[in-house]
Amino acid sequence: MRACEPQPPSPPAATPEACVLQGPSGHNYRACVSQLLMSARPRACAPQGKPQQLKKQAKNNFTDEGDQLFNMGIQILQQSKSQKQKAEAYIFFAKAADMGNLKAMEKMADALLFGNFGMQNITAAIQLYESLAKEGSYKAQNALGFLSSYGIGMEYNQAKALIYYTFGSAGGSMMSQMILGYRYLSGINVLQNCEVALSHYKKVADYISGCPEKVSDGKFKENQPNRACSKMTVIYCSGLFLFTVADKLEKSEGIPVEKVRLTERPENLSSNSEILDWDIYQYYKFLAERGDVQIQVSLGQLHLIGRKGLDQDYYKALYYFLKAAKAGSANAMAFIGKMYLEGNAAAPQNNATAFKYFSMAASKGNAIGLHGLGLLYFYGKGVPVNYAEALKYFQKAAEKGWPNAQFQLGFMYYSGSGVWKDYKLAFKYFYLASQSGQPLAIYYLAEMYATGTGVLRSCRTAVELYKGVCELGHWAEKFLTAYFAYKNGDIDSSLVQYALLAEMGYEVAQSNSAFILESKKAKILEKEKMYPMALLLWNRAAIQGNAFARVKIGDYHYYGYGTKKDYQTAATHYSIAADKYHSAQAMFNLGYMYEHGLGITKDIHLARRLYDMAAQTSPDAHIPVFLALMKLETVHLLQDILLFNVSLSQIGPKSLETPTSNSWAERWGEMMF
Repeated sequence: MRACEPQPPSPPAATPEACVLQGPSGHNYRACVSQLLMSARPRACAPQGKPQQLKKQAKNNFTDEGDQLFNMGIQILQQSKSQKQKAEAYIFFAKAADMGNLKAMEKMADALLFGNFGMQNITAAIQLYESLAKEGSYKAQNALGFLSSYGIGMEYNQAKALIYYTFGSAGGSMMSQMILGYRYLSGINVLQNCEVALSHYKKVADYISGCPEKVSDGKFKENQPNRACSKMTVIYCSGLFLFTVADKLEKSEGIPVEKVRLTERPENLSSNSEILDWDIYQYYKFLAERGDVQIQVSLGQLHLIGRKGLDQDYYKALYYFLKAAKAGSANAMAFIGKMYLEGNAAAPQNNATAFKYFSMAASKGNAIGLHGLGLLYFYGKGVPVNYAEALKYFQKAAEKGWPNAQFQLGFMYYSGSGVWKDYKLAFKYFYLASQSGQPLAIYYLAEMYATGTGVLRSCRTAVELYKGVCELGHWAEKFLTAYFAYKNGDIDSSLVQYALLAEMGYEVAQSNSAFILESKKAKILEKEKMYPMALLLWNRAAIQGNAFARVKIGDYHYYGYGTKKDYQTAATHYSIAADKYHSAQAMFNLGYMYEHGLGITKDIHLARRLYDMAAQTSPDAHIPVFLALMKLETVHLLQDILLFNVSLSQIGPKSLETPTSNSWAERWGEMMF
C-alpha cells in the first residue's frame, strides 16, 4: 500500500462564532462551512479502487455523514434549553448543508431569514431558498412566496407569490395551504371562494388534529395508519386513536400560544400579562416554597405545558404538583394523574398510578379527576372498557364545566360509542366545549358544519372554525420568538416573523406587523413602501374585527399616509369603529370632523354628542373631551358675540334691551349643555 502523498497546508480554521453565529453573507456561506469541515476533518490517504465505485462510495459516505450531522443538530435543539446551546445546533446544520443535505439547508435558510441567534441575512436566505426550490422543496417555495408577497429582498409580485404558494401546497406545505385558505376566504388577489378556502383549511385542520379516517358509521377504520401526522408514529384506531390525537393537541398543537399585541401602551407591554416577567416568576417561586398551594398548582401547570414564556419542564411541574397534592389540592392530584396517564420523562406512563391520583381528585369532586377516570374507562387504560362508567364520569365533570369532558360526551354521541347516536346532543356538547377553546370540539363542529351533519350546512361557519384549529399549529410559536426579538430591539427579525404569521391570516400578527412598519424602524423594506404595506395590513386586521385597526385606517386616509387624503373615507371608517366597536377614539375623531365639517356636513350638536359619548365610553377620553368641548363652546360663544354685535349695529341703539344677568347665565348653560 502506498504511503500518503504530502498534503498541502490546511487553510486557517474558521471559528463557529465567525462562520455561523454571526451569519454568512452572500456566497461566503459555503466557503466558511468548508473551512469548518476541513479544520475538523482528519486527513487520510485517498482510497484505491475503480473510479466509478469510488465516486459512488464517496457520495454515499458524504450523504450519510450529512444525515448524521443533521440528526445531531436536531437532537441538540430538542434537548437544549439555553439559546447558546441551541445555537450550537446550527453549526451541525451548516456542516450538513455544505454536504448537500436538503433538510439542513432548509434549517439554515430559515435561520438566515428569521434571524435566529443573530444570523439574519435575507440575501443569503433567498439564494438558499432558490436553490432548494429547484430541488422541489415545498418549504422553500412557501418562503419565496412569502418574500414575493411583501417585496422583502425580492420584487413585490403577488402573482408570483400565488404560484409559489400553489406549488408549496401541492408539495405538502401546511403553511402554504393555510395561506391559500386565507386568501380564498378574504379574496386576496384571487376570486373569493368559500368552498376552495374550506378545502385548504380542512387539510391543515386534519393535519393538526391527526386526520382520522372514518367510515360511514362515524367510527374510525381499524388498522388504518394515520398518514398526515408528522409528530406521531403510525396510530391505529378506534379508541386509542382519539386518545393519542387529543394528547397531541394538548401537548403540542392544541395550546394557544401567547399573542402579545404591540399596539398596547408601552407601560402595559413591558409588563404584559401574556408573558411572565422574570421578577414575578421569582416571586411566585418564593410564594410556592412558602406553601401557597394555589401558586404551586399554577406554576406546575405553566411548566407542564410551557406557558407565559416559561420552558416546558416536567420535573418542575411534578415537583410543584406533588407539593400541592401533599397539602390536599385536588387539582394537583388530577394533574399528577394526567402526567402519569400521558407519560413523560418525570412521570413514566403508568395507568395504575394515574387511576390512583384521578380517584383521589374525583373523591373531592374535582372535575379534572372525574374526567380522568372517564378517560380510563372509555379507552380501557388499566381497567376494562366500560362506556357506562365513562359516561357517568364525563357527565359529572361536564356538569362542573370541564370542557374536555364536554367534548368527550359530544364525541360519544357523535360516534355512538356506548350510547345511541344523537347529532343534536353531540352538537350541544361540542358547542359548550368550544366556548372554552377546546380544540377537538372546534374541529368536530367544523366537520358538522362542513358536511351538514346534525346542523344546516354552512361553508362560512365551517371555514371560520377550521381556521381557529389551524391557528393552533406549531408555527404559532413564532409569536413568542417575534415578541422577544422586538423586545430585544431586533426589529427586522421580529417583523419577518410577524409578517409570515400575518400572511397566514393571524389578526394579531397583521396589526403587529403594521405597527412595526409605521414606526419606520425596520430596514428590510424601503421607507416609501412602509406606509402602503402598513395600510394593507391594518385593513386585513380590521376586516377580522380589530377596532384599533379600523381607527388606524381612518387615520391613514385623514392624514394621507400611504394613500391620498380622503376625509370622507376617513369619516366612514371612524363611523364603523364608533358604531360597531364603540371605540372612544373613533367617536372623538368623528366629533372633531363634524365640528369642522371635514368630509361631512358640519354639525355642532352632533359633534358635542360624539364628544360626550367618547367621555362616557373611556375614562382616558375625559381630559381630551373636556378640552375639545371648552374649545367648541368658546368658539361658539365668540361667534354668538360677533353675531350679536352685527345685529346690534343693524338694529340701532334705540332697540337695544340690556339682558338680565339671569338670561346670560341661561344662555351659557344652553351652550354648555
